[in-house]
Amino acid sequence: MNKSAVLIVLGVVVFAGGLIFSFDRKATLSKEKKYEYKIESKWELPKILDEVSGIEWLDENRVACVQDEDGIVFIYNLETSEIEKRIDFADAGDYEGLAINGNTAYVVSSDGTIFEISNFDSEDPKTFKFETFLTEAHNVEGLCLDKSNNRLMLAIKDKESDSDDYKGVYAFNLKNKELAKTPVFKLNMKDKLLKNSEKKMSKKFRPSEIEIHPKTGEIYLLDAKDPRLLIMDADGKFKNVYAFDEDEFNQPEGLTFKPDGSLYISNEAGNDPANILEIELKNK
Repeated sequence: MNKSAVLIVLGVVVFAGGLIFSFDRKATLSKEKKYEYKIESKWELPKILDEVSGIEWLDENRVACVQDEDGIVFIYNLETSEIEKRIDFADAGDYEGLAINGNTAYVVSSDGTIFEISNFDSEDPKTFKFETFLTEAHNVEGLCLDKSNNRLMLAIKDKESDSDDYKGVYAFNLKNKELAKTPVFKLNMKDKLLKNSEKKMSKKFRPSEIEIHPKTGEIYLLDAKDPRLLIMDADGKFKNVYAFDEDEFNQPEGLTFKPDGSLYISNEAGNDPANILEIELKNK
């Protein structure tokens, strides 16, 4: 045999003079990664919403939005693909989550401050501000209405002050306007469903939004850094995780439902404009 000849047998590369290297044949086969969801509809948002950080369903064609930098609630019409109203509620800041209860809107900033905007969709909205014990170090990004318990739920993105093993979901009582110090739920960072390549426990899952499914009562949490969706039951037990394609979900930070349970997720701008996606999850 010519010494330059090459044999490939069972995944081993051999020159006539001996073994050169081995390889895993399966690893050389390109596989398309399969995702367990379908994008039903897509809306590209105007540039002012490049940093869209929270969305909330209003009615058949309208979604309320906030973005990171401006103290403004934007009313976006899905039918016309246009912003039809802007509601100023505060100065520039770092606004992350949005919840709506009737004619009152709530916005949370990353330091845990809650802004209550009464009669937000009227000609004369009023803003009230409530400080909490949460801080920039917690980095609050998730906010939703838990109507059955007359409270808001807040999810932190970064570290707890006393542990890396969990992240709390906290309740803000809408009657006494106070945030309970004991979490409603503790997200277990050691849970096998949150397994990824991150070595630091506090980075295993970084919630960017929280919402309650209107039909099932399940709790949905987004992770923008490692695009995926965690679903918990009403008691906080982990059920499923859906991974998202990073090419389709640049930075998912907003989450809302229509009353019928249709799911909408917003993404901040990257190489493409910011958007809102209507998503159908496949059964797992």
